[in-house]
Amino acid sequence: MFTLPQDYQVAVIGGAGDIGRAITRAFVGAGARVVATGHSDAEIAQSGLAAVDGVEARVLDITDDAAVAAFAKGFDRLDALVNCAGILFRFQEYEIETFKKVLDVNLIGAFRTCSAFHDLLAAAKGSIVNIASMNAFAGLPFIPAYCASKGGLVMLTKSLSLAWANDGIRVNAVAPGYVETRINAKGRADKAFYDKIADRTALKRWAKPDDIAGSVVFLCTPAAAYITGTVLPVDGGFLAG
Repeated sequence: MFTLPQDYQVAVIGGAGDIGRAITRAFVGAGARVVATGHSDAEIAQSGLAAVDGVEARVLDITDDAAVAAFAKGFDRLDALVNCAGILFRFQEYEIETFKKVLDVNLIGAFRTCSAFHDLLAAAKGSIVNIASMNAFAGLPFIPAYCASKGGLVMLTKSLSLAWANDGIRVNAVAPGYVETRINAKGRADKAFYDKIADRTALKRWAKPDDIAGSVVFLCTPAAAYITGTVLPVDGGFLAG
């Protein structure tokens, strides 16, 4: 699909998740070497990424300042950082501690990794792609923390794109719509709900994780050299209606 420069190095934070795994594989397909993280050994084992040539799978707690700093210090070069780690808790996010936990992973965690890798990305004139969400623009009543975190991630993307442009770092985001992942498997089992969402999109279907991955890789290629501060919806036309 795309070809990246030789010896291109990528870190995919949350790479062991469904969307993150697709992004990781897409980068490998474009010729990159990838370090992909998961929140536990079990998640990494389930992802199967450790068996993929060109991928190193690592456990990382992105809510731990020291762990993130140590993780970044293990790199001698980085061309692209993808922030794909994310959590949500349906119907529980009005609890203050839960609300804080979601923001700590989805928003503050992304800021931690961006900050930790700033110098390496500046040296490589690299790229950051944050995985936001359609719910940065269209709220839902039962996931207020998730919506707030993704809205914050959009504005973090824009702010860092301005702050770090002179360092040669491009910062963009991709905002997926409804994607078929393990996190929404229970909801998708309700055919009426599944069909309602599919019919709301222009393309009349939910996304697959691979539908998101190509846009992320594109934003890191030379073809996107003049794109920064942009949030690219990949939602099948959901927000167009």
